[in-house]
Amino acid sequence: MASSMLEAVLGSLTPQIRQELAARLHEPPTAIQTGLTGTAAAILAGLAGRAADSGFLSEILAMARGSAAPGLLGNAAAIGSEAPSGPQQGQLVAKFLSSVFGSHQGQVATAISQQAGLTAGSGMGLLETTAPRVLGCLNSVDAVALGRMLQAEASSLQSHLPAGLSGLLGDAGVLSAVAPARYAAAARSRWLMALAILGVLVLAWLLFRSVEQPKHGAQPAVNATGEAATSAADAVSNAASSWAALGEMTRVKLPDGSEIDVPAKGVEVQLVQWLNDPATRVDATTWFAFDRLLFDSGKATLQQASQEQLGNVAAILKAYPGLKIHIGGYTDNDGDPQQNVQLSQNRADNVMAALTMLGVDPDRMDAKGYGQAHPIADNSSEQGRQKNRRIAMRVTEKPGTKS
Repeated sequence: MASSMLEAVLGSLTPQIRQELAARLHEPPTAIQTGLTGTAAAILAGLAGRAADSGFLSEILAMARGSAAPGLLGNAAAIGSEAPSGPQQGQLVAKFLSSVFGSHQGQVATAISQQAGLTAGSGMGLLETTAPRVLGCLNSVDAVALGRMLQAEASSLQSHLPAGLSGLLGDAGVLSAVAPARYAAAARSRWLMALAILGVLVLAWLLFRSVEQPKHGAQPAVNATGEAATSAADAVSNAASSWAALGEMTRVKLPDGSEIDVPAKGVEVQLVQWLNDPATRVDATTWFAFDRLLFDSGKATLQQASQEQLGNVAAILKAYPGLKIHIGGYTDNDGDPQQNVQLSQNRADNVMAALTMLGVDPDRMDAKGYGQAHPIADNSSEQGRQKNRRIAMRVTEKPGTKS
């Protein structure tokens, strides 16, 4: 017998459902398992955040006991399938998720995907699969009992929540957002700390190489996409060198009164200057390449070091409400072209998803992977290939203008 609501929900997600989800979403089974745990915790935490609202809990219980619920909750195959078994099922799931998360469903789905290492769209599929299982665990209790159960379990749910969703437990189910001012206030210290850590790791790597040099002529390992599988130390060394070239930190004031601390030669400064220049016009050739993003080698997973620049760009988008952007992902020409397109698409999707989680309306962005097309440097050198492996953004609508 399950000792908690979370265990009960996860127990109802049978191995068959998990296998069907992995196959349908084209994701690894282990990632699906991680994602389902985070999804169940997020939904229960959303309910726990309003455990004292008897009216809200009564509304939720009415959904669990509604005429559409019995058939929906009893059909595991339908829940795990690609499409709802009927309009009632889809409507019930949509109504339930909207009641729990409001307009923040996209942010929750993004956080789930990032925690589990899933592609951007899979988080919503997990939410739609897990929601009816949660409802199924509620149809035998009343509002008072449910409130007590949720309050008792609230603290234990915290450890299972995807990063960024802790606000579910403390603000009536509404996600907490990181204010741009917070980035501005802490950016300088984070920048200095990051450079210090990078410097230490580079020195450690240089010492290591001085002790054990690779054999002459040895070639770097290449992953499935053809992208060189560099070590963490190599990535740190490359990042430290390129980031240092961006210059000293400077403070940029945005139209909404917020401020961001950014490198003087960084892309944030370039973008803000372009937006503030009345002579600039939207076109198909003006791109702004992110210069402080790091991904795991050969993967679409954003490293933690990327968060500062993502926060700055999110602050810029919020400060210019009419601004819309297109996010492009690119690779070098190593490896299979189709796999490179997929990798670049996944990376562009994850950047867009990260900006969405920081509070940017997804309707103001779109993302596309171009693979090895449109190189900006010579792929015959490592320096050139590194430049071609990039994420860039193009303004598609400037405040006061149309594309």
